[in-house]
Amino acid sequence: MTETIFSKIIRKEIPAAILYEDELSLAFRDVNPQAPVHFLVIPKKPIINLSDATEADQSLLGHLLLVANKVATQEGLTGFRLVTNNGAEAGQTVFHLHIHVLGGRSLNWPPG
Repeated sequence: MTETIFSKIIRKEIPAAILYEDELSLAFRDVNPQAPVHFLVIPKKPIINLSDATEADQSLLGHLLLVANKVATQEGLTGFRLVTNNGAEAGQTVFHLHIHVLGGRSLNWPPG
């Protein structure tokens, strides 16, 4: 996997507004928020996107969802949306798996 801004954030080479961290994951505020509350949850393990996850990542993927819920609760969100872009065609710009958590306002559907 190539170096990304997220790998630099994980190593603390670039500052980020970290909301949560454990041995498997990191959650931090998005620098270009699309909602009043917008943060990212990333695995510390370098996985390019969801398509590159394997059966061995099953527990890690579930962990990321639980972290998203935990941080959303800490942020006072009762309703929120999770978004994971998979590939450039879907709008992925950082090629390190990440979950966007958006909330703090009414979110329209369909999102695209």
